[in-house]
Amino acid sequence: MKREMIIALRSLTKHGRNNGIKIISLAAGLAMGLVLIAKVCFEQSYDAFYPDSERIYRLNQKIIQNNELKEYPQVSGGVAVGMREEVPGVEMATRCTGIYDGEAYTDDGKGYTISVIAADEYFFDVFPRKILQGDAKAVLSKKGAVLISEELARKIGGDVMGKTLCLGSKNKNKIPVGGVFETVPENAHQRYDAVITLQVMVSPDYDGTMNWLGNDRYRGYVKLYPGVEPDSLAEPMRAMQRKYQDFEALKKAGVDLSYTLTRLTDLHRKTPEVKSMTSLLIMLAFVLIFAAVMNYVLVVISSFVSRTKEVAVHKCYGASGRNISGMIVSETFLHLLISIALALLLIFAFRGTVEELLAASLQALFSSQSITILVVVCMVVFLVTGLLPGHLFARIPVGAAFRNYRESRRYWKLALLFVQFIGVGFLFSFLVIITLQHKRMTNDHPGYNCEHLAYFNMGGTDSTLRSKIVDEVGRLPEVAAVTTFSELPFEKQSGNNVYLPGNDRELFNIADLYWVGNRYLETMEIPVVEGRSFTENVPSSREVMVSRRFVEKMKNFVDWSDGAIGKEILITEHSQSMKQPFTICGVYEDIRINSIENEDTRPSVMFYAPDVRWTRMLLVKFHTLTPEGMTHVQETIQALLPDQNVAINDWRAEMTNLYRSSRLFRDSVMIGCIITLIIALTGLIGYTRDEINRRRKEIAIRKINGATFKEVLLLFERDIIRIAVPALIGGCALAAYSAAGWLSGFSEKVSLAWYLFAICGLMMLGVIITVVAFHVRSAANDNPVKSLRSE
Repeated sequence: MKREMIIALRSLTKHGRNNGIKIISLAAGLAMGLVLIAKVCFEQSYDAFYPDSERIYRLNQKIIQNNELKEYPQVSGGVAVGMREEVPGVEMATRCTGIYDGEAYTDDGKGYTISVIAADEYFFDVFPRKILQGDAKAVLSKKGAVLISEELARKIGGDVMGKTLCLGSKNKNKIPVGGVFETVPENAHQRYDAVITLQVMVSPDYDGTMNWLGNDRYRGYVKLYPGVEPDSLAEPMRAMQRKYQDFEALKKAGVDLSYTLTRLTDLHRKTPEVKSMTSLLIMLAFVLIFAAVMNYVLVVISSFVSRTKEVAVHKCYGASGRNISGMIVSETFLHLLISIALALLLIFAFRGTVEELLAASLQALFSSQSITILVVVCMVVFLVTGLLPGHLFARIPVGAAFRNYRESRRYWKLALLFVQFIGVGFLFSFLVIITLQHKRMTNDHPGYNCEHLAYFNMGGTDSTLRSKIVDEVGRLPEVAAVTTFSELPFEKQSGNNVYLPGNDRELFNIADLYWVGNRYLETMEIPVVEGRSFTENVPSSREVMVSRRFVEKMKNFVDWSDGAIGKEILITEHSQSMKQPFTICGVYEDIRINSIENEDTRPSVMFYAPDVRWTRMLLVKFHTLTPEGMTHVQETIQALLPDQNVAINDWRAEMTNLYRSSRLFRDSVMIGCIITLIIALTGLIGYTRDEINRRRKEIAIRKINGATFKEVLLLFERDIIRIAVPALIGGCALAAYSAAGWLSGFSEKVSLAWYLFAICGLMMLGVIITVVAFHVRSAANDNPVKSLRSE
């Protein structure tokens, strides 16, 4: 083996071996393929780092209403407590809810963007994190302090115990740091920078932390005893419900409520989006690595003729077929080591791009589990690239040293090119579909005009300041209109239930847009299709506006043939004691709630805000949105809020950012397509050059006998076209199948018209034909006498 490795080292610099091409193409394919496989491993490992993660489950709320089954990942506050106290088989349970996302300021005025959750004192019993400072259970048992992550503590610097954090403002809402916990890894379905007690949810006139019905904002989790299966808890959970929930009232409302459990490690990896992305990433990684491997084998086989005498001479001196095979395998092993080293260099050189594309750090991607899988992949690559060429070279006869050996292995080469062309056709066609879909999403019209709009979150400021902000911004010359609102339509919306006065039956759930200020619909250019907009500048309002889909939904329950205007409805959270109805004053055209990737198809409603304190968002419409105008508005608000870091958000840019994952996936496929195309064309160029050298005398004779350039070109194009056409058809068909699966997750999608794939296939065929023609041209223009003279 030592001798074979010495020979392999010496062969690195030998002319005609194309070692550089082999190593570089293999390194490029491995670099991209391995990080994609690492990304798949990362996505499949979510929450597996928690001890006993297989025994931790999330509580889900299952509701059957009007023969419609819906399941929600949140529950009411008392459910997790009931599971812990009432259900045998539950070792521990906890509940938490998101409470703040935004800027937090330290004593020295520095700001940090953080995510804060509120949780009960059992949270770290279910989700263990090492407590580095303080007493976590004591902090979460009462009001007064917050636990922060080790990463946030490192950013703040020094001893953080006793320091305060101000949420939203530099001088308000001060909370002392009571402890530090080990940072939650990136592959957690729930990441947070700080945890505060659930007691902050309790107010003097309302305690929503122990509700058994309604206020279902909490994420509940249970940890089961070893050996307990979730199915065995169905009856005890039902008994718990009968004890704390009024089943008769639920039945009267037409609601069947129950709870289910989902294993923690399945929460992320079994979502439709992740399953689809995983399948596509595996396919993309396979295409890249397989194309690189096939190209390596193709280049090795292309050198078959030039190395026959060398191999035959080795055999004359006593080398066996096993020795020859070992020599080739040693070369492959050396090339693979260099390729892997070069691949790692590429990954680290483009670390920022890799981490952005895959939305994970290299440290998280290359865990011990993923490294093990990647080593196995490299071993498979080694076996394919080493054993197949080694077997072919070992079969070269000894007589090749004494005669002109002309076995070209052309059909082997064509077969390998065929496989590469399939990969090229697949990736290019799929890339076109992804690009078109991404363009459609980012240019989407969501039912309102978001051009020239910007918004600012006024949360944490009092009503006097909010009114002053509205007035001051409204006076700016760049501003066409200004108003306020509560909820961003492109975000996930809370829900409330609809009733009719005098009827206890719960009709359906709506996406609640809550309160809007003066001229909101006019500023957003949301069409009013029936009735009118709100009566404005009144001290109180009992009017509600509903979407067109709301009216369509109501047709299943009541006859509103004379129209919805003037009808009264009750909506939970808004109708106090369910005795104060709202009157429908207008119907607006349906607008998109959330995004095309995750559209909320529920009907929506909105209410009028008589006072700016009811709303939290400032909406600014510019005559023309410019950076200078945005800066002017931001400076105006900053002057009124000196204790905050004011940031104005471009509405269109934020909507575009909704589809960041789609853009990153498109970019990943684009890079993969470019790499695969380069690898395939490298192999094609090598094949064409070999064929030209092998048939140079034939070309000369044909030219002497009157053959034209077109006829010479057809000698080479014919075989390539015969394999390229079916390969590209197969690749495009595979892309169509994959694209159909990927697009199934979007509410609006591009058409998978046959001509799109036909155009993609023809474009790739044109590239292939052009490359061959370019290299045949010089051979066809050579003086035939020169070629024959060397015979």
